Formats: sequence, C-alpha cells, structure tokens
Amino acid sequence: MSEDTKPPGSEEPTQPGVSDVEASGTPPPSAIPSAGTLAGADAEKASMVEQAKARVAAVKDSLATDQAAPKPPVKKKDEGPKPTDAANHPLVKKLKAQFGDAVGDAVEFIGQLSVNVDAARIVEICDYLKSDRETSFNYLSDLTCVHWPRTPAPFEMVYNLFSIDANERVRLKARIKESVDSVTGVWPSANWLEREVFDLFGVRFNNHPDLRRLLLPPDWEGYPLRKDYPLEFVENAWTERHLPEMTDVEKEQLQQRRAYGLEILSVPQERLMRQIFIGGKEVMPKDK
Repeated sequence: MSEDTKPPGSEEPTQPGVSDVEASGTPPPSAIPSAGTLAGADAEKASMVEQAKARVAAVKDSLATDQAAPKPPVKKKDEGPKPTDAANHPLVKKLKAQFGDAVGDAVEFIGQLSVNVDAARIVEICDYLKSDRETSFNYLSDLTCVHWPRTPAPFEMVYNLFSIDANERVRLKARIKESVDSVTGVWPSANWLEREVFDLFGVRFNNHPDLRRLLLPPDWEGYPLRKDYPLEFVENAWTERHLPEMTDVEKEQLQQRRAYGLEILSVPQERLMRQIFIGGKEVMPKDK
C-alpha cells in the first residue's frame, strides 16, 4: 500500500455528478471554438458591421441611379391674360361713327377699355362721352401723363373716365408734342390735375383758367417726372438763391454724423445735403 501524504481533513469535497475537469474551472477542449469560429459577441459585432456596409452601398447605388435618370421637364407657367382688340366694342363703334378717323385703335385688358384718340379733338370727344344719354361718363377719375422721349410725340395724355350711373370705365389716350387743349370746360375738377401735369411734365394746357405750378416753387427749373430729368441731386439756381450757406459749426456736426454712418436724408435741413454735393462728396453709393 502506498502511503497517504495528505493530512487528514485536507480532502476537498466533490459535488455529486461533477467531473474533476469541470470542478477545476478549466473548460474542456470540446467547448473551445475552433480558429474559424467567432464567439457570440464578436459574431454580433461583425453582423452589425456588415449591415452598415450594406446600407452605405444601397445609398450609393440610389444616388448613382438618381443622377443617371433624366430630370422631369420643367412645367411652364400659365400665361396671364393679354390685351385683345376692342374694335367691336359698342362704345368704340359709337365713337368711330361720331368722330371717324379721330378715333384710333382700341384694346381691352381685364375688362378695361383703352381708346387712342386724336389730341386735336380731345375736348369734343370728352364732351360727347359726358353728355351721352346711355353711358354718361360724368366723372373724371384721373388725368395724367406718360413721357416717351426720343419720339415725334413724346407725351401721352391719359384720361380715366367713369360713368356713375352705368358703372363703366373708359381710358382715353392722346399723343402730343408740347401742348393740348384743357378739358376744364367739361370737368372743372381737371383744373388741379392739369396743373400737376404742367408742374411735373411741362405740358401746357390751352385755355386753362389758372395754369401755374402746383407742387414745386414757381421759379423751379425743370420738370422732375420727365425721363430725361436727372435722378441724383442737381445744383440749380433755386437752391443757390433760397438755401443759406452752412456755418463752421454746422459743417462739423455734419462731418460727425457722417463719421457715425448716419444717413444724410435723416437731416431735416435741406441745405446740409446741398453743401455735401458742392464739396464733391456722395451722400449714398450709386447703384451700379
């Protein structure tokens, strides 16, 4: 018999049904995966990486497909209403029957009738339209002018008439050179309207009862609403006569305001603006 070298009581208790290998904590060779097999966590991580790669590849394919596909044609915008010939309009026929060649082309746009007439007979035509029994245009809603430079007749007079009884409108247009007969005898309200056109366009109205400037000073030079009138500030005789010179204190205040970037138009005194232009400085940058 071999001698037992272990002291009594040193034997480790063994669990029933557990082998010595399992009891020692070392996994058996069958439980260790082979070199080509991944463990559970590594396999899950590899699966997620593959899914991400697949998504990236799908996005790239979709982008390539969208670039290769032709773009749909751009839908054109629906065209708006256009002016139509109004030669067959009842009012135009009536005017042509009464005045013949003095009535020219007529167009209608969105229910608005415009008739070109001879400026030499504008008073007759207006008086006829006002005294017409069927459609009495008894109200002059507006009288204005349009400047077309570099044309034989550079001014186009525009008369907007309204019939209060019939609730109808008509626009008369007459091309002139420099003057036209006044319609104050037909509508007294044309007095100030014609004065405004004279003030801003320089059109003279024959037989006007009181033709003088309405908005600008009587000795102002030029007509601001003509297209050949300069848009920027222009020194003229009126500013020299009526705007006093600036003192040294006012000049210093103006320079301080410009240093702070304040707009010169916020200054109430017009002479401040004039002094800047005399010195050759610009108030605001011009549009290029």
